[in-house]
Amino acid sequence: MPADEPSKFEPLRLEDLRFTRNIGVMAHIDAGKTTTSERILFYSGKSHKIGEVHDGDTVMDWMEQEQERGITITAAATMCFWKEHRINLIDTPGHVDFTIEVERSLRVLDGAIAVFDSVNGVEPQSETVWRQANKHKVPRVCFMNKMDRVGANFSGSVQSLVDKLNANPIVVQLPIGSEDAFVGMIDLFEMKAYVWVDGGRGETFVVKDVPEGMMGEARAARDSMIEKIVENDEGLTDRFLMGEEISAEELRAALRKATIELKAFPVLCGAAFRNKGVQPLLDAVVNYLPSPLDVPPIVGHDPERPEKEIVCRMDWGANVAALAFKISADPFAGSLTFIRVYSGMVKAGDQLYNPRERKKERIARLVKLHANSREDVQELKAGDIGAVIGLKFSITGDTLCNASHPVLLESIQSPEPVIALAIEAKSSADQEKMVQGLQKLEREDPSCRVKIDQETGQMLLYGMGELHLEILVDRLLREYKVQANVGRPQVTYRECISRKSRSEGRYERQVAGENHFGHVVVELEPIEAAKGFEFKDLLPTGRIPKKEIAVAIEAGIRESMENGVLAGYQMLGVRASLIDATYQEESASEMAFKIAAGMAFRDGARHADPQLLEPIFKIEVVTPDEFMGNVIGDLNSRRGKVHSMNARHNAQVVEAEVPLATMFGYATDLRSLTQGRGTFAMEFTHFASVPPKVAQEILARLGRA
Repeated sequence: MPADEPSKFEPLRLEDLRFTRNIGVMAHIDAGKTTTSERILFYSGKSHKIGEVHDGDTVMDWMEQEQERGITITAAATMCFWKEHRINLIDTPGHVDFTIEVERSLRVLDGAIAVFDSVNGVEPQSETVWRQANKHKVPRVCFMNKMDRVGANFSGSVQSLVDKLNANPIVVQLPIGSEDAFVGMIDLFEMKAYVWVDGGRGETFVVKDVPEGMMGEARAARDSMIEKIVENDEGLTDRFLMGEEISAEELRAALRKATIELKAFPVLCGAAFRNKGVQPLLDAVVNYLPSPLDVPPIVGHDPERPEKEIVCRMDWGANVAALAFKISADPFAGSLTFIRVYSGMVKAGDQLYNPRERKKERIARLVKLHANSREDVQELKAGDIGAVIGLKFSITGDTLCNASHPVLLESIQSPEPVIALAIEAKSSADQEKMVQGLQKLEREDPSCRVKIDQETGQMLLYGMGELHLEILVDRLLREYKVQANVGRPQVTYRECISRKSRSEGRYERQVAGENHFGHVVVELEPIEAAKGFEFKDLLPTGRIPKKEIAVAIEAGIRESMENGVLAGYQMLGVRASLIDATYQEESASEMAFKIAAGMAFRDGARHADPQLLEPIFKIEVVTPDEFMGNVIGDLNSRRGKVHSMNARHNAQVVEAEVPLATMFGYATDLRSLTQGRGTFAMEFTHFASVPPKVAQEILARLGRA
């Protein structure tokens, strides 16, 4: 279908949005997301050649670093057309270090294709992206890819969806053959075989009768499919029990409804690299995934009264509600802000309001995107995904709305970084360029942070993992032409308290001829590290007449938590209760109470048996049987806790939890332990207490013992 005729696909009326799909492709690293996306673009006519990850010429992986490494780093957005439908497609990264890209993409998508490797089924990062999709209530179709690989196991991979994800997969296709013998699949609705002939680029396939030898298996699979579909529809259940024949159209409609309600997930199969199965996958996107009209309206809040809910209807004539979900620096246009419009219409030249910043933003230019190329448009309507060029204040997670009808949509949560490195410019001329470059990277990527160490004066770059930091430094050198010295990656520890304590803080001073007085008594107690910090104001009503002072007390404690009492790391897992305060009308000030609260917190934390916390990662190692002992012995030497060992085809899968501090350089070590045949995947799970002996070594190294 020609890609250069978008006008006939442009929705002219709101109801035309039923022909639009906003979808993403998500999966574990190396399951074939980008390859699948490239095939989608080729068969839909958007691109005229098939890009290959291994050749570094894919459309969706357009960054130099992506093409060199053969991985996806940033989520790329594009638009294509299939069977009278417009598909806005986002290809997301699979590596855990870039999980924020998946998080913010899923936040604005209506549906997703979950790609799985048919050899391995559900892998660690598959679980992570699946949980993220559950959190954002995103309907999915599952694509069992790589059916041509040695060891491909369709039924085992489908079962792993049940065992590991607790999902309800409904198989709608059966593979014909596997590994080298994989030629196509059977459509269980129509009971027809789709067969691709080797050679060519997969544009054509033959529709045949089901092979004689597979008829029994196909009938059993179809019966099972119908049974699982009708479970979700009372009317169909009654007809099924009465023995009535249910048409393919009725079954598809019931499956679509169940998919949109997250009760079921259709499962298809194919081999994207061999150009097999992608067209039926596009049909499934159109048939089962929701249009913007099928998703419930998004609910925001009044910025001034957070308890008041505001429903943002999918209506072009309504007030504007749009979410900025990604910032990208552009060397020619400046800042590119990706937005999803939920309500109303954003037009070039409009003035929109950012409630978080309490400022107006001018919409200078609007574009629709195709990876790193773009097309200027005059408006983006509800249901559209596009980008605004030149916004000054808005960052990831901000809302854009009409100043006369402000609304605040739920923001996008970014994960806490767990690793850092020191970075310094090689010359004073590079210093300013480096600071500007780091600020731009931080604005683009909320999971990257830049801080200055108060004691050493070093600039620290924080990220989600070694690869994340490597890419950030690489981008700094290439995109911003900064020459810098880079230190070795260091773990970012946290601190917590392990028992209750009570303390007081008193601040009494004359500043610029004015008396300032503040006095507070605070009780600290440990809570789960994952909860971070809780503040309770237990003062009797009227003890402090000004609300601003109570806010200042909480702010003083929060600021003090940024630098812990043991080694200066951020503190977690603390509940602070304000149990007493002295208020003097003539000299009470916010500053005084803020400082007093900080003093009370630090004193209390010192007497609450503070401890170091370290980031713990979940790791899955796949190794041939003969190296199993070496791998487990090595994990034990790294203070790892092995949770399970399972056979998968001709290999063993070891699942364990290991402190990040012991895992630097693990890729190289695993290769030497397994003669280059072992693979692993890691994912941050939680912070846990550092054993006393290790804590002593860390503190001694920092000069804090």
